Amino acid sequence: MNAGLALLAFAYVLSQFFRAFLAVLSSFLATDIGATPEDLAFASGLWFITFAAMQPPIGWALDTIGPRRTAAALLLLGGGGGAAVFALATSPIHVAIAMALIGVGCAPVLMASYYIFALDHPPARFAFLAALMVGVGTLGNIVASYPTTLAAETMGWRAALWGLCVLSSLTAVGIWFAVRDPIKEATEQKGSFLEVLRIRALWFIFPLMLVSYAEVGALRGLWIGPYLTEVFNAQPRLIGQATLAMGIAMVIGPMAYSPLDRIFGTRKWVIFIGSCGILLSTIGMILLVDTSVTWVIILMCAIGLFGSTYPAIMAHGRSLLPRHLVGRGVTLLNLCSIGGVGVAQFATGRIYTGYSGGAVEALPYTLILIFFAALMTIGLIIYLFSTDTKP
Repeated sequence: MNAGLALLAFAYVLSQFFRAFLAVLSSFLATDIGATPEDLAFASGLWFITFAAMQPPIGWALDTIGPRRTAAALLLLGGGGGAAVFALATSPIHVAIAMALIGVGCAPVLMASYYIFALDHPPARFAFLAALMVGVGTLGNIVASYPTTLAAETMGWRAALWGLCVLSSLTAVGIWFAVRDPIKEATEQKGSFLEVLRIRALWFIFPLMLVSYAEVGALRGLWIGPYLTEVFNAQPRLIGQATLAMGIAMVIGPMAYSPLDRIFGTRKWVIFIGSCGILLSTIGMILLVDTSVTWVIILMCAIGLFGSTYPAIMAHGRSLLPRHLVGRGVTLLNLCSIGGVGVAQFATGRIYTGYSGGAVEALPYTLILIFFAALMTIGLIIYLFSTDTKP
């Protein structure tokens, strides 16, 4: 781990933080600028949609100008600039604009790391390095939980956002000077997204990539706060503790998955069984949706743990890509993952709006969980037809 990769890892910590901190700030933003859960669902969805929309140009940029300039420039303009807009927000639309900018800034960070792993390290190490980067980055989920609640209560959320603006900008400058682009051979083939799409085996992986992170990202990044508040009358500190617990599970998850493909000699079935764990945990939440806050938090942690399949699925997809398609291939897989969360944020926001305010407080959340269970079932069925690759 050289200085450049360490800075990219820290930038990914910031990325994970930004996608998750709205859930913790929901009560403060509601009081100060009148942001409703639907407003925050829209803003959070914009983060994921802009993040996903940036993946094709980032894939081209990684293969063309390299990860150093791609990651540094976008993080400075989008991450630093977006945090500044958020700190100045006086209405929900300002938060939405800020989250869209931050999504642009965070979009290249993990893919820049994966590009370096794929070209500068042996293929057999990719799954471990990918899981390590995600595990380290997911520490941002922990910072975006209870510590953020304490910061908002003591120094105010605006001051915290100004601090994040400075931190993001300094990290971007560090990446510019510290990251080393992989050396490419002069005779290396030029790739295209069309070539990636011609790899038939990837089409059985795309749907699971689309849905596997959608529920984890939506629950941890948005709904955990409103859900615990409205159904169980939870106070901000309990919400902070719940998000902290789920964040810890999401740190443990990638590293727990990392050795399993080598232990069992299969990538496909490790991912399939882990994804079944997400589905069963979601069904458990549906059954206990308004019964016990303790069990609901435990099941959310289980979803965070089993739902940490991202690096494992990415390694499965990477194993099907030739060297000259790595940049475009991994960003296309990432587009599915992040785009799935963005679409889910918008869809679940509509579900919440359509069914909230009734006699049963838990009804919108029950329907949101059913929505995620249905998506996961479809993704798993299609993934059954995928081609297994041995580690």
